[in-house]
Amino acid sequence: MRTHETGKMNRVQTVAYFLRGSKRYFALGVILSLLVALLDMIGPKIVQYTVDYVLDDETGLPGIAAMALDAAGGRDYLRVHLYIVAGVVILIAIVSALCRYLYRVFNSMGAERLICRMRDELFGHILLLPVSWHARNHTGDIIQRCTSDVETVRNFLSEQMMTLFRVGILVGFGLFFMIGINPALTAVSGVFIPVIIGYSVFFHNKIAGSFLRADEEEGKLSSIAQENLTGVRVVRAFGREQFERERFEEQNQGYTRMWIRLMAWLSAFWCSNDLIAGLQIMLVIVMGAVFCVRGRITVGQYIAFVSYNGMLTWPVRELGRVISDMSKAGISVDRIRYIMNSDPEPMSSTAESLGSNPLDIVFDHVSFSYEDGTEVLKDVSLIIPAGTTLGLLGATGSGKSTLVHLLDRLYDLPEDSGTISIGGRDIRTMDRREVRKFIGLVLQEPFLLSGTLAENISITRSGEPDMDAVKEAARVAALDETIGRFTDGYETYVGERGVTLSGGQKQRTAIAQIVMANTPVMIFDDSMSAVDTQTDARIRHNLRERTAGMSVVLISHRITTLMQADNIVVLDHGRIVEQGTHDELLANGGLYRQIYDIQTAGAEA
Repeated sequence: MRTHETGKMNRVQTVAYFLRGSKRYFALGVILSLLVALLDMIGPKIVQYTVDYVLDDETGLPGIAAMALDAAGGRDYLRVHLYIVAGVVILIAIVSALCRYLYRVFNSMGAERLICRMRDELFGHILLLPVSWHARNHTGDIIQRCTSDVETVRNFLSEQMMTLFRVGILVGFGLFFMIGINPALTAVSGVFIPVIIGYSVFFHNKIAGSFLRADEEEGKLSSIAQENLTGVRVVRAFGREQFERERFEEQNQGYTRMWIRLMAWLSAFWCSNDLIAGLQIMLVIVMGAVFCVRGRITVGQYIAFVSYNGMLTWPVRELGRVISDMSKAGISVDRIRYIMNSDPEPMSSTAESLGSNPLDIVFDHVSFSYEDGTEVLKDVSLIIPAGTTLGLLGATGSGKSTLVHLLDRLYDLPEDSGTISIGGRDIRTMDRREVRKFIGLVLQEPFLLSGTLAENISITRSGEPDMDAVKEAARVAALDETIGRFTDGYETYVGERGVTLSGGQKQRTAIAQIVMANTPVMIFDDSMSAVDTQTDARIRHNLRERTAGMSVVLISHRITTLMQADNIVVLDHGRIVEQGTHDELLANGGLYRQIYDIQTAGAEA
């Protein structure tokens, strides 16, 4: 999977990275913009020369224009056949329209390639980020960065940035032609350009923080919506519809008020910009008329100058708006840059296979704390001999899941916190992909993807599902009879997050997935908590047959699930307080015996 090169990127480097593959299209767009601007500037010049040198008797026509006049039949001929001049103007307009069309085509191609690359790179990079990163960042906010912020950057680069080039070209050509007509009048027109740009930059700095807060509030709104849509059954079950609606509306109203205030600032900016532009146009028209009456410029020059000024007024105003919009684009780039600059899980360049046979697993004085400083494991040492079954028992929060997450390298064990080894090798020196191919893990909360049951069961294998293997995996997970009662059988569609299945059915589907993976080490993290005791016993019986010779780790609160394990470890507040076989632990009379008596008494009752 592709990801960006190592090292942190600043704003410019981030944009340049995403522009790979689309720069040539934007470059063609710039060239075509240059042609459009040049052709647009020729039109008023033709009108000027026609008024001054064809309809009037002015002299001093520039050399190239004089040659063109002679080639067209001379002044007298064109006075009679003005349609020739009109035809030239129309031809220039057609060529300009063609260039505009091609500009739009290439610009759109560049924009679509850009946004495609941004989505691919962001999605690919997010998949490589560690579990701890995902724990710190809300899903809704991540989605908002990958959709709304990506679209903002796309619009800026494909529309606003191209507008900057186009306006720059227009201003350059326009000032060149206007200076050629009258430098003094050009100074009157040009004095407003830095005013507009300076005012826009000031405003840009003023509202940058508001755009950031608006983006953050939109991320919170997306998170609330995402949580409620994915957890709709919980909301309904607890009658929380009204509460969640009020929570969403409160956030939405705050977000709306923020944008109303922001738009009030933007409206003030745009209106003041319009006022300045209107003053510029009025001043140029008045001063130009005075110059024309006094003979400092000809009628044709006056018409051409007003045309050029009109052609520049709107682009310069647009330039001001683009500069003001840069604040929002800059914030969006920073939010995307946060994702791209987050360090992915390091992968080894040489992935040495661990093989297909189980190996001894050793936890040697392992201690671990999460980023908030909470110590979860304290000096844990244990051995899982190859081909044996380990049972883990302990209260919620005792560190059972953390232990297997460290083994599967979902979290990294710090250097000074003990070692975890497989076959005598420290897992920190191993490639994560090979570790996860070697170890199969059924998580505490199974997550199923939208698709058929067959597709979900065979997700651990690439290619089309092998139905014989799928059915065998379902049999081991005691899911085959349940699927047989479904109308569509293995083609039954599973909704988002497995919403159409019960908790026990989801857990059994996840167990079938690990059976399909057929890894040398299988970890079941409380994966039978939602099934009844009879189904639990059937699954354990099938697993013993299927996993003979494999290493198995069973995490459960039920002693009946663990009692046949070769070794049972009891954790309490991150420490191992007991370990041994079922009979040995019962004889010890410790915490294991207390839990056993409670569960046995409950079963008898």
